[in-house]
Amino acid sequence: MDLTLSPSERAFRDELRAWLASNLPEPFAGQAHSEDRDYLEYLRAWQRRLFEAGYSGLTWPAAFGGRGATPVEQSLFVEEMARAKAPDVVGAIGIGLIGPTIIAIGSDEQKAAYLEPILSGDQIWCQGFSEPDSGSDLASLATRAVRDGDDFIVNGQKIWTSYAHVADYCFLLVRTDSAAQKHKGITCLLVDMKSEGITVKPLRMMSGDAAFNEIFFSDVRVPAGQVLGEIDGGWRVAITALMNERANLGAAVRVMLARFLETLIAALPEIPRPSSSHPSGSMSAAEDPLVRQKIAQAHLDLEVFGMTADRALARVATDGVPGPEGSILKLFWSELNQRMTQGAMEIAGPYAQLADEQEVWGEISYAYLRARGNTIEAGTSEVLRNIIAERVLGFPKSY
Repeated sequence: MDLTLSPSERAFRDELRAWLASNLPEPFAGQAHSEDRDYLEYLRAWQRRLFEAGYSGLTWPAAFGGRGATPVEQSLFVEEMARAKAPDVVGAIGIGLIGPTIIAIGSDEQKAAYLEPILSGDQIWCQGFSEPDSGSDLASLATRAVRDGDDFIVNGQKIWTSYAHVADYCFLLVRTDSAAQKHKGITCLLVDMKSEGITVKPLRMMSGDAAFNEIFFSDVRVPAGQVLGEIDGGWRVAITALMNERANLGAAVRVMLARFLETLIAALPEIPRPSSSHPSGSMSAAEDPLVRQKIAQAHLDLEVFGMTADRALARVATDGVPGPEGSILKLFWSELNQRMTQGAMEIAGPYAQLADEQEVWGEISYAYLRARGNTIEAGTSEVLRNIIAERVLGFPKSY
């Protein structure tokens, strides 16, 4: 594994750093909340700035608005954005999953209609895959689309749909042949979220966020020209979209976790601890040997995660094909983040409740509450362990 940057990669990184230093917008003035329309427009404006500078959809072919960048350059982009504390890319689902799938499978008309607006942030997309009764078995989906002349009529429900409350379009999987084997009777539709019959309801988490949603489809008409790929060939479309779902995740997560740890360490001197052995009768949490052990363990876990992320990147850079490290990374970071935030709450004790008085405690308590969903979203830990056991270690199926 050799991740020494080439001269062109160093030049790209330095160019990006200089651009970010000059172009980062002022922090959003209000609450950075996904339900705030002003915040949404702030994020759209930021993505348009990235697009105009050529930093949106880096790995897309140049013919479709990208740079044809290497996996290493894409990883550098993600890492530098995280280091600079840049705003989120609101169209990340479109850029990372949907746009590349349209490039690979879509018609010329679909490419002309959707690719540039995805890059610029003019169109925000959501991904209509999960359903209440399907769990992680995507092929068991039950949302149906019945052909009616030049349209499909869609009825059913999707759940855990990120950004559905602000999305312009939905990348929707539906069942079009109930008699076929479950992997074969599926079709992908590109659905206008303003269509009559679509209802979006937020799923509010204990952190206060409602970025996940339920979508209900009641006799929604979708033109047949909005089929992506072939009718009843949606499973291939889904696999194409999901193949790179976790690409370059490691770089951003590594920086995010390191920043959280730095925030916690900086707060430790403010937390008093009773101590019979200390002359003053108390000490700070920074002096507590048990706390120091927890911090040391978190550092070690981060190093292991970073090495695994580098190994995954090296593999993609070598042959262009994501390996099993993607599943390993997702399992690792989601559980590591929960351990780190749990440990931070234990260390902070009652100070963790001072979210309204001090920003640092609000950051720590929010991270703890939000981390509860990490082991569910993008593949549950249970499913990921099965994938690793069966596809990496060669163990027999568990059922």
